[in-house]
Amino acid sequence: MYARIKLRDTVRVPPSRLGEDFEEVINSLLWEQFEGRVDRDHGMIVGIESVEEIGEGKMIEGDGAVYFDVVFTAICFKPILQEIVEGEVVEIVEFGAFVSIGPFDALLHMSQITDDYVVFDEKNRRFVGRETKKTLEEGDLVRARIVSLSLKERDPEKSRIGLTMRQPWLGALKWIDEEVKKGSQ
Repeated sequence: MYARIKLRDTVRVPPSRLGEDFEEVINSLLWEQFEGRVDRDHGMIVGIESVEEIGEGKMIEGDGAVYFDVVFTAICFKPILQEIVEGEVVEIVEFGAFVSIGPFDALLHMSQITDDYVVFDEKNRRFVGRETKKTLEEGDLVRARIVSLSLKERDPEKSRIGLTMRQPWLGALKWIDEEVKKGSQ
């Protein structure tokens, strides 16, 4: 889920940047400091929306930089356990599919694709249901539920999100559209 949050932090403006446009420098440094950062309370910060308040600068003896207390608004993405999400299948591998949800790629293990037994079609890089013949391939849009979640603050690349589509009205959107059409006939 995306959210807008208000944060307060200190920004260090190095001496080499003191002659530049003040607000642009603060904004730029906030992006460098926070973009892509993961924290347990807010999820991943994907961008800085606005700087709301810049306090008086403070200097520390022996450091030519100026430190500013800043209040700013950021946009973050925080996946929530049991949340229903939509995303795009970005990679099919032998054991499952990776689905892009916001700034994260989540794993949809092959056992969680559908109740039907699925087979990995290596030649065409897709999964095929044995009885239903439903296919899942790269580029498909899907609706899934988050069933496992481990966000790593120090190393966002090691964050893990697990998905399932083995519930009513979850699955590839093309499958759901087919079910809706069948039901309206």
